[in-house]
Amino acid sequence: MDSLITAAARALAAGDPLGALKRVALRDDAPALALRGIAMAQLGDLVRAKALLRRAARAFGPKEAIARARCVVAEAEIALVSRDLGWPAKALDAARATLEARGDRINAAYARYLEGRRLLLIGRIDEAERALARLDPAPLPPASRAAYELVVAGIAIRRLNTKAARAALARASRAAHHARIPALTAEVESACLVLNTPAARLIASGGKRLLLLEEVEALLASKAFVVDACRHVVRHAGKVVPLARRPVLFALARALGEAWPGDVPRDALVARAFGAKDADESHRARLRVEVGRLRAALRTLADVSATKRGFALAPRSACEVVVLARPVEDEHGAVLALLADGESWSSSALALALGTSQRTLQRALHSLEAAGKVQSVGRGRARRWMTPPMPGFTTTLLLPAPLPID
Repeated sequence: MDSLITAAARALAAGDPLGALKRVALRDDAPALALRGIAMAQLGDLVRAKALLRRAARAFGPKEAIARARCVVAEAEIALVSRDLGWPAKALDAARATLEARGDRINAAYARYLEGRRLLLIGRIDEAERALARLDPAPLPPASRAAYELVVAGIAIRRLNTKAARAALARASRAAHHARIPALTAEVESACLVLNTPAARLIASGGKRLLLLEEVEALLASKAFVVDACRHVVRHAGKVVPLARRPVLFALARALGEAWPGDVPRDALVARAFGAKDADESHRARLRVEVGRLRAALRTLADVSATKRGFALAPRSACEVVVLARPVEDEHGAVLALLADGESWSSSALALALGTSQRTLQRALHSLEAAGKVQSVGRGRARRWMTPPMPGFTTTLLLPAPLPID
């Protein structure tokens, strides 16, 4: 490797893409193409970066398997940054295997990190954790170590383990300090804000207040009877009743939880559960049926008793009933939560992350665009969606990841 290539590689490692381009911008040999691609990625021109890396991979000879594998890893990182979550994961796995077989431990570990980061983005927390468990972070340089710790912190945050999250963020901050890359330091500082901004609202006894992530963790570990509107479950003392696929029952449970210890009139329950403005006998008959189903679903945790006006929630052993809601409740909150990271997403990546169809996702995006909450750039397959980060709130509880179930 000649001196210019070596100097350009060192400039990229130090976060100086312009310095790297000064040395290799006019060269078209394979190593220079690869370095130019990485430099363009650092400058934000991801389309040009991807094209240069593919040219470099083709230009490397058949005996340069390690170089081609490194190009694949770099292209995989660009795909993640551009939220191209449909990028073939098998190609990254094959590149990682090649790097491990040829003794390139650093880039093999980085490929494993990218795998875990992709799984985290699409909400597959258990798989992401298993991927990182197979990764030895020791050989990673400071910049890569900081990125690794950010993924560890992301998993801990989704699992509401704030102690582990703070420890990982502290390690990420130290690694970013050693890397001396301003953009990486800013990313770590932004991640730290998640633990210091409201993550949910607590509704209890007619009052409301915002909760930090640590307070949410403490609430779920307490003996309170929690109607969790973030994950659409009812939980108490380690027992969880999922109602995400039974929206009518959850609407009734939330209405009863918000009114506890009082009751809720029948007409109000009809409006909350069925959206009917004027309740008639058919609505009241249906309400009795749904209350019976809710009573059966919650039989181990609480009873739903009839009163003169309507119905009331009666926990069997809890002395307090609270409702845990999102800090800002929108019709398409999950879509806004993903877009709130400030990156541009394709509709296919959003559909993959949320586990929904592209048609459903497109309807949600057009609705949000009409309301001025999101904006799009590009056309056709190049179309991307974005929105500014939601000020003052963390979107952790809106993302597609399960809360801990004891």
